[in-house]
Amino acid sequence: MENPLDVAALEAAMEKVHRAGVPGVFAEVCDGGHVWRGAAGVADVATGRPVTAGMRHRVGSITKTFTAAAVMRQVESGRIGLDTSIGHYLPRLVPGDRGDAITVRMLLNHTSGLAEYLPHAYPSLKAFPSVADTRPDSLDDNRLTRFDPADLIAMGVGAPALGAPGGTPGVYSNTNYLLLGRLLEQVSGTTAERCVTQDVIERAGLTGTGFPAGPQVDGPHSRMYEAWFGMIEPPRDYSVYDMSWVGPAASLISTVADLNRFFGMLLAGEIVDRSSLAQMRRTVPVVSQEGKVIDYGLGLHPMEVPGGGTFWGHGGTVWGGGAMSMTRADGGRRMSVAVNLQRWNELDSSGKPRPHPIDGALAGFYRVAMSW
Repeated sequence: MENPLDVAALEAAMEKVHRAGVPGVFAEVCDGGHVWRGAAGVADVATGRPVTAGMRHRVGSITKTFTAAAVMRQVESGRIGLDTSIGHYLPRLVPGDRGDAITVRMLLNHTSGLAEYLPHAYPSLKAFPSVADTRPDSLDDNRLTRFDPADLIAMGVGAPALGAPGGTPGVYSNTNYLLLGRLLEQVSGTTAERCVTQDVIERAGLTGTGFPAGPQVDGPHSRMYEAWFGMIEPPRDYSVYDMSWVGPAASLISTVADLNRFFGMLLAGEIVDRSSLAQMRRTVPVVSQEGKVIDYGLGLHPMEVPGGGTFWGHGGTVWGGGAMSMTRADGGRRMSVAVNLQRWNELDSSGKPRPHPIDGALAGFYRVAMSW
């Protein structure tokens, strides 16, 4: 059978991402039985150690799809009601009328109205006036800080609401997924991380994926360089970091091969059943971290690709690391890519990121990877 993957174009597009300024980039693209894995650049700018396609990497908010799948598994078992209020399960964390009005579904699709508990993490969302005072030194201050998720949730619940429960557009907020983590603990009797591991990661047979046991990334991995909008020069390595500040919202470590396997199985109805998958693919408008309105389901969002069709997946960022994983609706084409630099855009006078060659290079790689 003829290989539908344009290997030369993929390699050239990946090299452009590296030349545009990303120290290291690696990816896997699959179509049927055909698999391409590639890497360009370095995992360590000091030593010149090269990146490889098999490296483990912090994948940020792609974790949300795993957590959402674990919640849907509990919905299937009858332990969680998708349209039951979070106040029914966690009355102390979201008390009163607000807890009664916010449903599990609203947490999953970011229409709860709950604010982000760490607004300084998202400078492009100008809804937060403290953004103007943000400095990158707090990143170093909290490298080894162990956060209690209940304290973080209290910050989000205590902040001014971003909208009425169920209202649209929703606003993307990690507070929602920390609450879902506590919900999983409540109904499963184990930690959220263990619940996701048993119900999703092990079910999918993912051997390179897991939650961190400490601040290090175990196994072969890249350093992760944070530029903080040009305020950290040269970009600083944050590959050693305590990820309790995001927990089941964004702390997962994975590989590009595992991500492709996971999303392929998810969209085939092999992680959650077809009914749950249909619920996950019901979208509402949500304001993303970048301030754009996107369609968002339950831990999934679609992307329309000219010449490629509709893809489903998620992206994610952490300090210094980023990843994107998208799979075509029919499962035929899968793409996962990871980069070891974040927030490369400098900010203009209004606080918005200025265009950077990396943006165009990454968009170009996505086009090649997701088109027929």
